Amino acid sequence: MKSNAIRISVIVDDREQQSGVIEALNQIDGVETKIQRLRLGDYLAGSNLLFERKTLDDFAISIIDGRLFGQTVRLARSDHDGVLILEGKAKTASETGVRREAMQGAIITVSLVLGIPILRSRGPSETARLIVYAARQLKSIAQGAVQRGGYRPKGEKKRKLFILQGLPGIGREMAKRLLDTFGNVEAVISATSEELQSVEGIGEKTAERIRLIVT
Repeated sequence: MKSNAIRISVIVDDREQQSGVIEALNQIDGVETKIQRLRLGDYLAGSNLLFERKTLDDFAISIIDGRLFGQTVRLARSDHDGVLILEGKAKTASETGVRREAMQGAIITVSLVLGIPILRSRGPSETARLIVYAARQLKSIAQGAVQRGGYRPKGEKKRKLFILQGLPGIGREMAKRLLDTFGNVEAVISATSEELQSVEGIGEKTAERIRLIVT
């Protein structure tokens, strides 16, 4: 690593101390780490990149116990730019205990519906490099090297509506009805087909399309 590399500070959640990522971060020139409890995510790089790190086993377990969508919805609604890192070598569905279709459905929901980028890492060292590379690239952009595109709504309710409009067949008015009915994005994503159909304007086909993409 060049000694004149862009300096990056990374706040690491204290529950990540056994991950091996902190040690790898400390080996990268120009990186300053600080350990503290984060309310959301595992690594806050620079001022705005918030990374959630999951091993493939944890990713599978979080699908089963329902943690995944709660965590990623909160990540999407935060004021930071959320990123999900999946760490570990590729495994078969039988090894994770989760159907391949369920894994793919979860990835589609996180990336396409919630708009959270997913990065793949083979292990802690690569995870550390991805965190630093991404933070340095965005810092360069912020300094005027490149104009960053993309729309990011301001305000809690606007972010919720923006996320819900990523669901199939859901426009702005329907997103408002869903939010009024269920109260939050997590409840919409976990709702059954019958519960979704209780919302005016959502028929069986739309409800099934929503369930297909979030399960």
